[in-house]
Amino acid sequence: MIDRQRLEAIVREAGAIALAGWPGDGHDLDHWDKSPDNPVSALDLAVDDYLKRELRALLPAAGWLSEETADAPHRLQGDLVWLVDPIDGTRSFIHGRDGWAVSVALVNASRPLLGYLFAPARARDEGGELWQAEAGKGSWRNGKRLKASRRLELPGARVPAWKLHDEDADLEKVEQPNSIALRMAMVANDEADLVASLRWGYEWDIAAAGLIAREAGAAVTDAFGHPLNYNKRDPKAFGVLVSAPGIHAAAVERLATRAEALAQPEN
Repeated sequence: MIDRQRLEAIVREAGAIALAGWPGDGHDLDHWDKSPDNPVSALDLAVDDYLKRELRALLPAAGWLSEETADAPHRLQGDLVWLVDPIDGTRSFIHGRDGWAVSVALVNASRPLLGYLFAPARARDEGGELWQAEAGKGSWRNGKRLKASRRLELPGARVPAWKLHDEDADLEKVEQPNSIALRMAMVANDEADLVASLRWGYEWDIAAAGLIAREAGAAVTDAFGHPLNYNKRDPKAFGVLVSAPGIHAAAVERLATRAEALAQPEN
């Protein structure tokens, strides 16, 4: 049995490490591009190192898959694996905005078992935003049980976005954090009705938030409406679609043509 209190403490400490150097509090930060338009900072790496050490000590039997660690195939040899994004929303982090979070999920047999998001730069009067979920037991934000959106009609649905396509003019824009995980959590907390990403992404971006949303009652799939699996040999999926259950089928139908056009395999 994993020590949940210790796991929460590890996630909180990872957030504290990141917050201690966050430019939003006036700190200078060393950062660069891993590839074009793909930023990383020294603190991404520091948080990754901390989480790798502490989570491996907490559960030595689990494998490891992280955005900031070279992938190793031995993670496929067991059922348990940690999926980690040390700072999801690095672009916001670098520019001193608060839309970033530490994301940690424990996956068992391709399904998330535990999921934690910690956004220490948000809700600072509450000590940050801690989102957590356990498969089959529910999800919470700062100790409050989450209940996802129950919207039944797609027109008027709240979508975290800076702008909308012309064909989505009947939707309602709400604030968009840079972190895809935090946007997914917004559906879990009934702050949004629909989040859709139509691009190739990685398991570590969505595993924790997907469990949090699902345990709150949201529908969680890839962009085509198919179930999401984790700890695959190639840890990518095309898009993610998180919504109120009552509008999920309509959202899949609306996005189908766009998703098919964009889902060309990456080289």
